[in-house]
Amino acid sequence: MSLGDDQGGYGDSTRQDASDEYGGSGSTRTRLPESGPYGGARRTGRSSSRSLVTVVGVVVLLIAAIAFANRGGGDSADSADSAAPPDTTATAPTGTDPVRSETNGIPTGYARSEQGAQSAAANFAVALGSTSMFHTDSRHALVDALFTPEAAARLKGPMDQAYSADFLGSMGLDANGDPPEGSTFVSRVVPIGTTAEEYTDTGAKVAVWYLGLTGMSGERSTDPVTSTWQTWTFDLRWTGGDWKIAEDTQTDGPAPVPGDDRAATSDEISKAIEEYGGFTYAR
Repeated sequence: MSLGDDQGGYGDSTRQDASDEYGGSGSTRTRLPESGPYGGARRTGRSSSRSLVTVVGVVVLLIAAIAFANRGGGDSADSADSAAPPDTTATAPTGTDPVRSETNGIPTGYARSEQGAQSAAANFAVALGSTSMFHTDSRHALVDALFTPEAAARLKGPMDQAYSADFLGSMGLDANGDPPEGSTFVSRVVPIGTTAEEYTDTGAKVAVWYLGLTGMSGERSTDPVTSTWQTWTFDLRWTGGDWKIAEDTQTDGPAPVPGDDRAATSDEISKAIEEYGGFTYAR
């Protein structure tokens, strides 16, 4: 409670005391002067107590202010040296560089560590969830860069069949994977977090929890951009001086309760996709 609050409380008590002293409502009240006939202030035992409490309160506040000023006047460097470092959390970045190089625009060269494997898995999910997967040439380049040679050779054919003209057409794309003129095709993966379920120097199993955005943004679109929550698990192998994918699986969720956000218009989504770039992720 501030000193001003104390004074307000005392004022209320004074009014109540006056009411009690002069008989309550209906009685004739005579307002006495603030000072006596000889110039001295009119005092009562109760007002003396309140005055004493007020003085004590002011003294306490002054002592506290002086103590605070003396503490703050010390050397700032000494205070900084004596401060304890903040505690880290499970989601805090380590500060380790996630990658050392790129191959065809794809981050490569991850550290041979558990953190390096998690960084690799997060960036693999981003690349494999991008619009590049809907074009044959760029899809083959991604598969060659991210998967082990054995897995890449095994997967290219089935992937080409999966990304068939019929499938592309269902997404609003032409046979080459291009959207109609004036429309923007959206396919993005945004990692929320990673966890290493298994790890050795030669292999790791890393799960990536992510938010996915997919759909066509345009005035004539019948497939608006929607969000999904999934977990992508990668079995990684240390091959050729880097982490590569040997196998991968996906499961739904965990999905949070949807909020009450207003859905953006097609123009707003298209503008956001064009203006906001992605990130290279690190664990």
